[in-house]
Amino acid sequence: AFFFPGIGYGQDRPLLYYTKKLASSAGYSINEISYSGFPKGILGNAERMREAFESAMGQAWESFQKLETPKESDILFVSKSIGTAVAAAIQQRHGISAKNIYFTPLAETFSFAGRENGIVFHGTGDPWAETGDIEEGCSRLSLPLFTADGADHSLETGNTDKDLAIMRAAMSICSLYILEGGGLALGKHEIELAGF
Repeated sequence: AFFFPGIGYGQDRPLLYYTKKLASSAGYSINEISYSGFPKGILGNAERMREAFESAMGQAWESFQKLETPKESDILFVSKSIGTAVAAAIQQRHGISAKNIYFTPLAETFSFAGRENGIVFHGTGDPWAETGDIEEGCSRLSLPLFTADGADHSLETGNTDKDLAIMRAAMSICSLYILEGGGLALGKHEIELAGF
């Protein structure tokens, strides 16, 4: 399993931290991809976003090459934000077949993602990605989309109880995906939260 973080969302943040625990419990070896040194003021600036992507891509591929990748194995990519574009581009450019968990992808991710096995999580209040763009990308590539109403780029709303419920629901979906090797129903799904 290879974990691709976001710019400000590191490997120790909840979505990646708990997915690592799930993957490890399922028998995956855990490999953390890292990158740093991004320009400031990326949100809303296409040029800086491109620079950040190219920087992350170069650093991630260098890091990825140093890791021992099994030739015939079950490979899982778990990615967050800009990491979703990086993970998808690495797969496309280097012919790697992997299952994917895309947490809060950017619209640019779908320029690289193929019809490979994957699931997508998106908050409808995410300032980094328009819900319509994410829905269109998932529909075009037949990727199941799980949305959290009003959640931001970290799948959080500001209400602690609701945020914990979103995390629990997302991790339950990830656990099913990891253990069953995909096979989740295609289409758009709202993350169901009891009591909210």
